[in-house]
Amino acid sequence: MARRSNNPSPRSTFHQDLPFNPTPRSHSIVESIYSQSQYSESSESTAASSVDDAHRILRSLRPGVYVPTVTFFQADTEDLDLETIGKHAVRLAKAGVAGLTTQGSNGEAVHLTHQERKLVTRTTRNALDNAGFHHLPVMVGCGSQSTRETIELCREAMTSGGDYALVLPPSYYKAMYKAESLVEFFEEVADASPIPILIYNYPGAVAGIDIDSDVITKLAQHPNIVGCKLTCGNTGKLGRIASAVDAVTPSEDGSGFMCMGGSADFTLQTLVVGGSGVVCGLGNIAPKACIKVIDLYKTGKLDEAKQLQAVVARGDWAAISGGIVGTKSALQTFYGYGGFARKPLPRPSQQENAEYASGFKELVELEKSLS
Repeated sequence: MARRSNNPSPRSTFHQDLPFNPTPRSHSIVESIYSQSQYSESSESTAASSVDDAHRILRSLRPGVYVPTVTFFQADTEDLDLETIGKHAVRLAKAGVAGLTTQGSNGEAVHLTHQERKLVTRTTRNALDNAGFHHLPVMVGCGSQSTRETIELCREAMTSGGDYALVLPPSYYKAMYKAESLVEFFEEVADASPIPILIYNYPGAVAGIDIDSDVITKLAQHPNIVGCKLTCGNTGKLGRIASAVDAVTPSEDGSGFMCMGGSADFTLQTLVVGGSGVVCGLGNIAPKACIKVIDLYKTGKLDEAKQLQAVVARGDWAAISGGIVGTKSALQTFYGYGGFARKPLPRPSQQENAEYASGFKELVELEKSLS
């Protein structure tokens, strides 16, 4: 099996060495849009033009912790809180994460219009660039119910500053799909997407569709499919895929294919079976603790990694149990920002806020000790 190129190119190859020699280009920081109206047609076209005209750099994925960022809203209007979105992205970058993901479950993508989705990604990219984190890649959730709209979302992700697309399988017409429908879906999206894609396996979000290791291994042969995120929690499946594709790990370059766990509560397990790291919502609360698990494993301190993994797993249970409502509550309690999710998600009561804080307390104390 041919190895993927380790050059800073997102379009690395898997089974064959395809020529890809982009002309090196520097990245110019695009104009800040914080002062622009988020619903103005002129601001939308101006900002999009700025990204299109900006020189793009190729940001490679590397093993580590990726955080699906929270989308923040104004408490009174539910409009996007662009300033907090940007500041949060920079806080995570300073903690040392390997990359960020916009438009995930934690980002309430299903509550956003296309225009808002683009604005969140663009704001995140601008904030990172303005803070000096030009190298940090941004994945963008691009799942939709049709092949056509998914491709459209991939294109919008690219023009908004996204580097990779994270794609869920469609599920609304699940009962009518043929055995080959999902394979064809991912191949057609990968053929048309201007940015590389990662397969997102999350049965809980797509009517129970659980893509097996054989299908993901087959799809990994596509030159524009560069990784997968497994939120199914099946570490046996993750191990089979990682072995079959020779996934990159914190200590081995492998083929370059990114085989990612989808939750912080099995970070160590992901690494032990040959995975590349995790894309974890808990990183919004405790990015340094999540990173520390990987660092301890890399340096051979397995006992310490196991002890820390237990603390992270307990904190992740609070995140899993409370969902985005609990995560935002914890951000508000411990970091002074967070706000509320968009309706119809409920706003937590005072008692619920106290319960969320109790669930995260041990982990946040550890996180602040790592500062």
